[in-house]
Amino acid sequence: MTAKRSTSPPARPAPISIALGKRIKECRHEAGKSQETLAFEAHVDRTYISAIERGIANPSVETLANICYSLNVTLSGLFEPLAGVSLKPTGTRRTNAATPPEIKRSRLR
Repeated sequence: MTAKRSTSPPARPAPISIALGKRIKECRHEAGKSQETLAFEAHVDRTYISAIERGIANPSVETLANICYSLNVTLSGLFEPLAGVSLKPTGTRRTNAATPPEIKRSRLR
């Protein structure tokens, strides 16, 4: 059985992802660090730092904290300049196609 491949174009990154990526790149330049150095210090791959800076990756809070620690900025300091960026959801999200199993209630004894 072969899986269907999506023929729709890839979704455009959300404005907040693009703005966050630019902000991380700005902080990295201010710190005088390369993507490779930042990646090593933040315990991620260099290609992931690149994807974050381009707005196509969605890093976890823990990864953002590691990046902030490496760049010597706080999380609030990282996000503060992004106050004017739209937080409105963009595009449609993938729906869960799984069918939940039937739940049978049984009495606990």
